[in-house]
Amino acid sequence: MTAEEAPRIVDPRLMRDVLGHFASGVTVLTAQTPDGPIGFTCQSFSSLSLDPPLVAFAPARTSRTWPRLRDIGRFCVNVLAEEQDDVSQNFARSGADKFAGVPWTPSPHGSPVLDGVIAWIDGELWAEYDGGDHTIVVARVLDLGASAERRPLLFHRGAYGLLHLREG
Repeated sequence: MTAEEAPRIVDPRLMRDVLGHFASGVTVLTAQTPDGPIGFTCQSFSSLSLDPPLVAFAPARTSRTWPRLRDIGRFCVNVLAEEQDDVSQNFARSGADKFAGVPWTPSPHGSPVLDGVIAWIDGELWAEYDGGDHTIVVARVLDLGASAERRPLLFHRGAYGLLHLREG
């Protein structure tokens, strides 16, 4: 391609379909407010740095919950376990009481840790960057924990799935 040629326009539907072949875990970000707990489902999450300890996630710019979590500055990333697809779907909805019927305990920094998750990461806002129709958020890890007995909930090609381990 020469410098004068414009890059090819990528069809967003094709991009979603192709990138949907990358299996990912599913997280729910939570925080405590004076009015009670809040949270939202976020599929775009990854480890970023060990020194300093950082993670990254990317909420949609249309999220009404992320700005509230940003203002609080501290939150918990809950990594969902298999059979928690209903939790993922519940926290992906707008407007409803997402915590209705969802048991949780406070993390060491006070954010909700949902019962049954495979891992949790307490974090505080470190930086934000433009990510097109999403915001790229970097958070400093304050505390974390995991349950080795559970397996993760996966999202692949538009559907939830399970991790099948081979024996031996």
